Amino acid sequence: MAKEGVEKAEETEQMIEKETGKEPAEGGGGSHRLGDTQEMRAVVLSGFGGLNKLRVSRKAMPEPQDGELKIRVKACGLNFIDLMVRQGNIDNPPKTPLVPGFECSGIVEALGDSVKGYEIGDRVMAFVNYNAWAEVVCTPVEFVYKIPDDMSFSEAAAFPMNFVTAYMMLFEVANLREGMSVLVHSAGGGVGQAVAQLCSTIPNVTVFGTASTFKHEAIKDSVTHLFDRNADYVQEVKRISAEGVDIVLDCLCGDNTGKGLSLLKPLGTYILYGSSNMVTGETKSFFSFAKSWWQVEKVNPIKLYEENKVIAGFSLLNLLFKQGRAGLIRGVVDKLLGLYTQKKIKPIVDSLWALEEVKEAMQRIHDRGNIGKLILDVEKTPTPLMANDSTETSEAGEEEEDHEGDSENKERMPFIQ
Repeated sequence: MAKEGVEKAEETEQMIEKETGKEPAEGGGGSHRLGDTQEMRAVVLSGFGGLNKLRVSRKAMPEPQDGELKIRVKACGLNFIDLMVRQGNIDNPPKTPLVPGFECSGIVEALGDSVKGYEIGDRVMAFVNYNAWAEVVCTPVEFVYKIPDDMSFSEAAAFPMNFVTAYMMLFEVANLREGMSVLVHSAGGGVGQAVAQLCSTIPNVTVFGTASTFKHEAIKDSVTHLFDRNADYVQEVKRISAEGVDIVLDCLCGDNTGKGLSLLKPLGTYILYGSSNMVTGETKSFFSFAKSWWQVEKVNPIKLYEENKVIAGFSLLNLLFKQGRAGLIRGVVDKLLGLYTQKKIKPIVDSLWALEEVKEAMQRIHDRGNIGKLILDVEKTPTPLMANDSTETSEAGEEEEDHEGDSENKERMPFIQ
């Protein structure tokens, strides 16, 4: 069946381009054929470090193995974990060179053997264990989900990581119920906004959020109480709710761990799902790592017992790719898509970037400049200055001088669908 799917690849490509109203790509985009080998564009991380380690290169196009789907990618999600991967700031980082990215959306182009329930031409979103930032990906069928007809590809790429993470923490780990209260850090980010929307589906839930001041006007209606990320939010929360909160969702780590635990009510749950405080510069900093680790309050189980508090951690990628919980996640995705069709939740897309603009997109995340999700749009035409910087024009991949985007590009306004 895989061979049959491959034979239909060109036909599917034409169908995709007809759907988008585009002519088959020539020159800069689309797949190319060298002899019998098809190639594609992909973002390649040549080694761990700064932005200059990223290039758009041509790679051999993958073909689906048994149980896999081949997807013609339309859009890819960009997450803070991708920035940490680039720096090598994760446990057991994979070997480089590699293609980053963990989520994408697109159109099914070929089916591997034993794949059932999908057809060529299906519109889907998917989790990918790396390799998402490319024109074509192959991923096991258990990580692929059909998307509603009215969901755009950019929305679909913004959906899986953010909303599944938010749902799992709120409902599977912390058991959110009517009348409870939640503190979420980085409330203007993709997960933060997903948390706010999901909390709104439960009656009388109070949401406390922290975010950079310049984001407050845009997100003020999504949370109940909003504080500056640099303010003493512990005192602000206790001024409003003397007992504290029922749930703390912490993507920062460092000294926020102790602060979060101090804010928990009896039977409250603190969940750590990130450690962005460890990222301070463009490259990995041992000082930042050590400082963040040193600031983490040492948890005493006896104290948790005496105060009736729960501390937990959550990693969606580990749950999917290391701990075999794809079936559980599929059930969650089905529930979330139901909420989407009922118009109770909707991904917020901050901005769209070409593959060649990946450095500028990553810088925007590093600067905490986004409101919602940044998306790599595979079909987007890059700004010339950015394209010259991020495109690798030879197989040898000569190192080019790293040019940052100009201030006008860095200050692009958010795109909210």
